[in-house]
Amino acid sequence: MSTATYELLAASQHVWNLAAAFIGGLVVAGALIWAVRVGMRVMDREEHRPTPEEQPRLPDGGAIREMREVREPDEVPLSPRSGSRLMPYELHHAGSKTGKDQVRKRWMPGSSGGFGSGGPGHV
Repeated sequence: MSTATYELLAASQHVWNLAAAFIGGLVVAGALIWAVRVGMRVMDREEHRPTPEEQPRLPDGGAIREMREVREPDEVPLSPRSGSRLMPYELHHAGSKTGKDQVRKRWMPGSSGGFGSGGPGHV
């Protein structure tokens, strides 16, 4: 084989690579166009979004306020010495109950400091 044949084969290989890249690009572009069209069809089948008039509104009395209270643990009652075990209906429904003292304990500057917080500690 002559040098001209090798140059022709190398050139034809370059052309084939270029053609394959172009066809691959067309396939990717076609797949993207197809995906967008399918997505548009799916969106057309969905329910329409509500208009501003259909949006939820606040109640007439205004926003609902949250209730703050101090809770304290509701201890499990001790079982009697007779050996009978506690039944589920003898237990309370929650692990805590409303505290007797509803005054919220406030943090006072300089009165505490956790380990590693840089504070002076309990004064």
